[in-house]
Amino acid sequence: MSLAGAAPRRKQSPVITAEHDTGGDAARARPQALLAWYDRHRRSLPWRAPPGASADPYAVWLSEIMLQQTTVRAVGPYFEKFMARWPSVTALGEASLDDVLKMWAGLGYYSRARNLHACAVAVTRQHSGRFPDTEEGLRALPGVGPYTAAAIAAIAFSRRTMPVDGNIERVVSRLYAVEDELPKAKPRIKALAETLLGPSRAGDSAQALMDLGATICTPKKPACALCPLMQGCAARLRGDAESFPRKAPKKTGALRRGAAFVVIRGDQVLVRSRPAKGLLGGMTEVPNSDWLADHDEAAARAQAPVLKGLSRWHRKPGVVSHVFTHFPLELTVYVAHAPGGTRAPAGMRWAAIATLADEALPNLMRKVIAHGLGGRP
Repeated sequence: MSLAGAAPRRKQSPVITAEHDTGGDAARARPQALLAWYDRHRRSLPWRAPPGASADPYAVWLSEIMLQQTTVRAVGPYFEKFMARWPSVTALGEASLDDVLKMWAGLGYYSRARNLHACAVAVTRQHSGRFPDTEEGLRALPGVGPYTAAAIAAIAFSRRTMPVDGNIERVVSRLYAVEDELPKAKPRIKALAETLLGPSRAGDSAQALMDLGATICTPKKPACALCPLMQGCAARLRGDAESFPRKAPKKTGALRRGAAFVVIRGDQVLVRSRPAKGLLGGMTEVPNSDWLADHDEAAARAQAPVLKGLSRWHRKPGVVSHVFTHFPLELTVYVAHAPGGTRAPAGMRWAAIATLADEALPNLMRKVIAHGLGGRP
């Protein structure tokens, strides 16, 4: 049968899988190519040791705790403030939790600050101020999970292990076109990431992948032409790098609402400390109601603090909005004035407005107070 005049068959793209090129020449060359790129392009970060110098385990640990769910840009100033105030883990372990929370205020995810202090106390008292040098030993410390333990072990103690953060997840999932969605894909991504470890310099290999994800293999418009792992990258060959890593649809909790009460006495405002455990544990706040999805304004107002001689509550226009990891929140702000000499209710205290920057106020409460004071300094 003649095929003359038949339409040409379309050339099919090769099928690229997560197993693509894990054992070829390109794959074997990747660890060294990655390190060579890192030696030329490594980022200068305040917690990172200079080339050839040994990393400070305290600096590595402190930075890794701060960097959890927080950007490098946001962490930099906080890291430097902590190092200036507490230059060693022993100094931090001897500090009060209240001082640590005050220094942490504004960085968010405050359970990290409580775990930070608890870990410093444990290292100081149980390990004579020296961090364990193995993943197993590090994981036994408060607030140190699998990723953080691997990061400290690799970067500070040159243990041959690969920590996998968000940057590394993105690089590896694209390199091997990992189709499974996160978090299901995490074990597979970790196993593939370990193939990028060379025989030595494990810490540099990990930091190289972190830098690669932060500067080249970015979430949007990755600069594939500049990537040292471009050869054989499955997602680049497919042309859909931005679609990796695959992620399950994010579940957002229902909106919660409540009321916050700003009580002013001259140049002071009424505050209290939240319970040590739970959301924003141990942080400073103004009195406020329960945060509920089925919010009732009258029930919320009934939770206002009671003080002798207090003026009528004035509701400020608008609301203060804040988004936590699992739910968004809206607070209605009420303001009232108390006469001079009025005692604070049990469990509360007066704080000078001029020194509120020194209080352990989470961002939510800073916004509430600013809204309540209406621009007052």
